[in-house]
Amino acid sequence: MTATNLPLTGNSISRPSEPQDQNMTASPVSRVISSPPFTVIAALLLTLSCLICVPARADSAAENFVRSNVQQGLTILNNHRIPDAQRRAQFRDFLTGLTDIRRIALFTLGPARRTASPQEIEQFVNAFRDYAVSVYESRLSAYSGQTLKVTGGTERAPGDDIVTTVLLDPNGHSSQGEPIEVDFRVENENGHSVVIDASIAGVWLALEERDQFTAFLQENHDSVPALVSHLQALTQRLRGGGPNTPTH
Repeated sequence: MTATNLPLTGNSISRPSEPQDQNMTASPVSRVISSPPFTVIAALLLTLSCLICVPARADSAAENFVRSNVQQGLTILNNHRIPDAQRRAQFRDFLTGLTDIRRIALFTLGPARRTASPQEIEQFVNAFRDYAVSVYESRLSAYSGQTLKVTGGTERAPGDDIVTTVLLDPNGHSSQGEPIEVDFRVENENGHSVVIDASIAGVWLALEERDQFTAFLQENHDSVPALVSHLQALTQRLRGGGPNTPTH
């Protein structure tokens, strides 16, 4: 089994659709845009648009939710003035408040949730919660000192949005000259917004987790207790600073 990455999601239990990956390769068009004729034309178009007074698109509730909440997670991880245990506890509270962890866990469990006992499901949800917090902490800590900038959003359906962000360094520039895109799928549940999946550099984490958990179960006689033990081992490895590689 390949290394397990983390989800921020799952649908209750509809499959979150996966947006198309976006290639961020440089284009010769950038040289055209910087040329003087193009600059003049762009200035004229900008002036005309101002005269016509086309109103700017207002940020959606989902975009505002991501802008005000997700950055808080990076702030917690970047706070090295408090002990590691306290920072980990704060991040756990933040993540479990921002996302519907139980819903995500059930989605990643896949078809096995239909045959697992209630006790096995609860054990899996608890193990998944600890694992998810450790994975997100590990991944986001790699971007220490950076911030998230919301760049737009797409409404998939009423109350179901994809919010696009990029990671920026402290000077407001994209990391290493190429923006790292982090997308969030946000759903409105009875007036309460929750993140149900996240994509880092084009990889939707809940979908990836479900595929890998399903593969693990197929190799281990569909044993949910075995998957629980597997997640607990991965969590301990991540907390010790090691990779989240599978154990058998």
